[in-house]
Amino acid sequence: MRALAASLCLIFLPVPGAAQEFSTLKGHGGPIMDINVNPETGQVATASFDNSVGLWKGRSPIWLEGHEAAVNSVLFLGKDILLSGGDDFRVLLWSPTLSKPSEIAVHRGKVTNVAIFEHGREIASASWDGTIEHRSVIDPLGTSETKDPIHFKSTTLTGHDAGVNAIVFSGAGELYSASTDGTIRHWQIGLKETKSRVIVSHGFGINELVLNDKEGWLAYGSVDGMTRVIAPETGDTLADFTLERRPILSMAYHDATSQLAVGDGHGYIMMIDTATWQITRDFRAMLRGPVWALDFSPDGKTIYAGGLEDVAYSWPVALLDGYEPVDGPTRSFLRNPEDMPNGERQFMRKCSICHALTPPPSRKAGPSLYNLFGRRAGTVPDYPYSDILSGSDIIWSDDSIDALFDLGPDHYIPGSKMPMQRITAAQDRQDLIGFLRIATGEKEN
Repeated sequence: MRALAASLCLIFLPVPGAAQEFSTLKGHGGPIMDINVNPETGQVATASFDNSVGLWKGRSPIWLEGHEAAVNSVLFLGKDILLSGGDDFRVLLWSPTLSKPSEIAVHRGKVTNVAIFEHGREIASASWDGTIEHRSVIDPLGTSETKDPIHFKSTTLTGHDAGVNAIVFSGAGELYSASTDGTIRHWQIGLKETKSRVIVSHGFGINELVLNDKEGWLAYGSVDGMTRVIAPETGDTLADFTLERRPILSMAYHDATSQLAVGDGHGYIMMIDTATWQITRDFRAMLRGPVWALDFSPDGKTIYAGGLEDVAYSWPVALLDGYEPVDGPTRSFLRNPEDMPNGERQFMRKCSICHALTPPPSRKAGPSLYNLFGRRAGTVPDYPYSDILSGSDIIWSDDSIDALFDLGPDHYIPGSKMPMQRITAAQDRQDLIGFLRIATGEKEN
């Protein structure tokens, strides 16, 4: 763990101004779920389906490993501290002064978003469990190794009827939240009492929020493709930029240049000038798949984006119209099912996003399946298995793989990190096993 702290000290350094050209950040083993650019240093942090946070110095990453499932949100807290939230229900704080990440909050569902106020004196996290965890932090830079180094007062905010997807603080420390229930709520968090009220009832789930309370507007994006700007106090519509694309999956704002970026499920990034409320560019960034992550460089001249590929991309904003959409290799699970045998099709649908077939190490979320047959479960070197699989008696064979997908991982190995899924047809399971026998490098039982 001391090595982690030392590495973080080296990597949390100012980054030279980004060159005005197309660039890539490669190394993750899964889709890019979020991007945050440090407004002070220009350093980039990425959150990925591969369970890790990438902290980039130029194009070289250091991997922050602490989550046990996909990481959905990442946010710089000052110059050298990071917050992250993931599918493991946890919010973690990373700092060079800590030998391991500190657990800030634990939800009962996946964490979708994190937000800060006053340089981290207040931290909020949103979850699909329908709640917001609010922390008033007393010592965000604590370094004690003998007790929890982060001391805070905790409040759980309830009121939404479904998962909370986005949260943002106002300049006065009030909170706005957006939910799958189709509402936006305004929260006033007091020492003795917390009040909330609905300011928007949209009817469809709302995924994204951007607030500029100095200028008096709140932008939101929803699953039905709505991109709308409202007055934060009343919910009255100020502008509407809805196009025939859905859903809206990401937003980013650069205050100094009045640029609002909006990413959607069709791979487009729409750029809006908030000084004139005009669409300035409508750029197809990704040829395949959505834009899940967006952020600007500190000077607003570069836009970073991520999606279905294992790569984060950046473009100079002024030259966006001159670029073709990114055409990365087709994700295996997006290939035409008619072009592959059934066993391979089952692997692509159920396994390929998390598991490699090549020898380890792998940056994917799960361990490599290379030489799977005859191997004891939980024994791939350096992979952070759950406790239930470390020291397991399971030997991977035709019978154990068949049982895994017949019963489902949640029943066959309760407590493991494998997602809940089954292959109900016996022939589909046998076809998958036959494919794995060949593709993983057969080893006799």
